[in-house]
Amino acid sequence: MGQKVNPIAFRLAVNKDWRSKWYAKGKDYTDKLHEDLAIRGYLKNKLINAGLARVVIERAWNSVRVTLHTSRPGLIIGRQGKEIEVMTKEIGDICKGAQVKIDIIEIRKPELDAQLVAEQIAVQLERRISFRRAMKRALQTAMEFGAEGIRLRCAGRLGGADIARAEGYREGKVPLQTLRVPLDYGFAEARTLYGIIGIKCWVNKKEDDGTGKQPQGRGERNDRGDRGGDRRGGGGGGGGGDRGGDRRPNPRN
Repeated sequence: MGQKVNPIAFRLAVNKDWRSKWYAKGKDYTDKLHEDLAIRGYLKNKLINAGLARVVIERAWNSVRVTLHTSRPGLIIGRQGKEIEVMTKEIGDICKGAQVKIDIIEIRKPELDAQLVAEQIAVQLERRISFRRAMKRALQTAMEFGAEGIRLRCAGRLGGADIARAEGYREGKVPLQTLRVPLDYGFAEARTLYGIIGIKCWVNKKEDDGTGKQPQGRGERNDRGDRGGDRRGGGGGGGGGDRGGDRRPNPRN
């Protein structure tokens, strides 16, 4: 029986970071955890059309810093920053009067962000677009923008079928078990007339650090394999020929 783990949590110690950065003990931890959940729920409902990919919450003493990763920063800021002021006040009420600061980071390529890709497919499914067309279009767009690989999976009553099923598409390289690969993961739900359809997305962003260690390692392994093949081929062939000449015929034949 297969055991599934969240790809973000699976890579926390390698190339991913926590999305809530603070420390607390006892009842204080419980209160702050529920505040984080309330903040994320409020932002998700308010910024549903603003291309919100991630929300990072940091706490220090009596201050809360909320960092929004979005592809449409103009919709969040609003005219003359009025929307930011409203959100700051609302989040301050959720945090019981704590000092709140909101930062906005723009996502330059939303086509390569797994969460935004999944949400875009969910929007298309809610508009009754064919799930196959939506998934193939997302695959093609991500590969055109320079992704190393992308994998999509939709599950539910696809196309209004009576029996729920899951279908997936993949293009390029998406090694889920290789932790050093910069893999991004996103999940979204499409609330259709027939029920909820879940969309999962994995994107291999191909972020190379420029050291060149990985290709060099592959070359070294190939060299060792070639040398090993030469030793085995030469020694085995020569030895086999000598021994073959000294052998006596088998009496059974």
